[in-house]
Amino acid sequence: MSRKILIIMPRWSEKSLWGVMGIRFPYLSLTTLAALTPPDMEVRIIDENVEAIDFDSRPDLVGISLLTPLAPRGYEIADQFRLRGVPVVVGGVHATMMPEEAEEHADAVVIGEGEILWPEVVADFIQGGLKRYYLTDRRAPLNALPLPRRDLLRQGAYLFQNTLQTTRGCPNDCDFCSVTTFYGNTYRFRPVAEVLREIGGLKGNLLFFVDDNIIGSRAYARELFEGLKPLKKRWVSQATLNISREKELLTLARDSGCLGLFVGFESLTQEILNDLGKPFYRVAQYETAIRRLHDHGIGIQGSFIFGNDHDPPDVFSRVVRFCDQNRLEAVLFSLLTPFPGTRIFHQLLKENRILHFDWEKYDMNHVVFRPRGMEPAALEKGFFEAYKKVYSSTSLLKRLIQSGKSLFLFGPMNLSMRRAWK
Repeated sequence: MSRKILIIMPRWSEKSLWGVMGIRFPYLSLTTLAALTPPDMEVRIIDENVEAIDFDSRPDLVGISLLTPLAPRGYEIADQFRLRGVPVVVGGVHATMMPEEAEEHADAVVIGEGEILWPEVVADFIQGGLKRYYLTDRRAPLNALPLPRRDLLRQGAYLFQNTLQTTRGCPNDCDFCSVTTFYGNTYRFRPVAEVLREIGGLKGNLLFFVDDNIIGSRAYARELFEGLKPLKKRWVSQATLNISREKELLTLARDSGCLGLFVGFESLTQEILNDLGKPFYRVAQYETAIRRLHDHGIGIQGSFIFGNDHDPPDVFSRVVRFCDQNRLEAVLFSLLTPFPGTRIFHQLLKENRILHFDWEKYDMNHVVFRPRGMEPAALEKGFFEAYKKVYSSTSLLKRLIQSGKSLFLFGPMNLSMRRAWK
């Protein structure tokens, strides 16, 4: 009889924006771990955001991927299975940054990237001898990766299932971001030929590249975009505004099917950008950069962070007005959140400004540190009011009236966010 492995992503709290969002995307980490599991083992994926867990299903091994705001629920799940005698392995960003904490709820903790460590975990499990910790100094090579097990995803539960990765890491090193902390100061690439081969086997025409910065290497991005053109797919991803400075790259992105990009503007104050580790951004160039992307038919989901030390009193109204005036097709507001392992975490910890370690509230929607310039309650109130304004009927009309071919994507995103904030 084959052994059964259950791989789980815990659900978001209903107290979080992400817990009430109507649109969801599948987690590539789950389908990748499933693909790395030996074929003679029976593997199942459960994304608890779209499917309930049957704790009496009696798997032989459970693996749980932990993001920081999902860690409390992840620990509850782990504890329940261990009470039933099922060994549990936890990994992911939070377990990597807080391994001693994670160990209290698991039989083994994976510290680092799964491509290297998961096969070792499974081999040890088969032999009956899980280690307490699995870690390595090596970074996972991105060539010859197995194809993610998208066939294991719950059908009909997601806006689309085609999430994939072409690069890993980011050449930038922002103070608030855990990407560099987790992946090291590296920026790695999958062979373009392998990416294109994977895309060729996917159903549907819409792709979501989950790269943290798809244009981190201009040469690689050019090769990828050139390869995408004949496939006639449409895609979205994340990138810096630097793409707007290079007409050739911007044109290639458009011609290869780019519908939209997630862009972290973060702030409208240059001093804050410098403090956050983004001095290469220039606020004075924002409007020109946005116009160039729009002129190429590329929509923008703009991200802004509230709670910075030098935020002016009118920061909330300024950002909402900026989003409306520049017709950002979608908007994501976040409260500055000191995720474990980041430089901002260590800075605020040293300054004794972190209020608590209730990880569930580290969802970028709750104030978890003592800000300067305003009280925590005032910061949270301004944040909520800004969100309600930017997803009001008036703002939606201003921002989406000229969105063109990307409306089919950004329209549902806006409506889902609007419902979540009502």
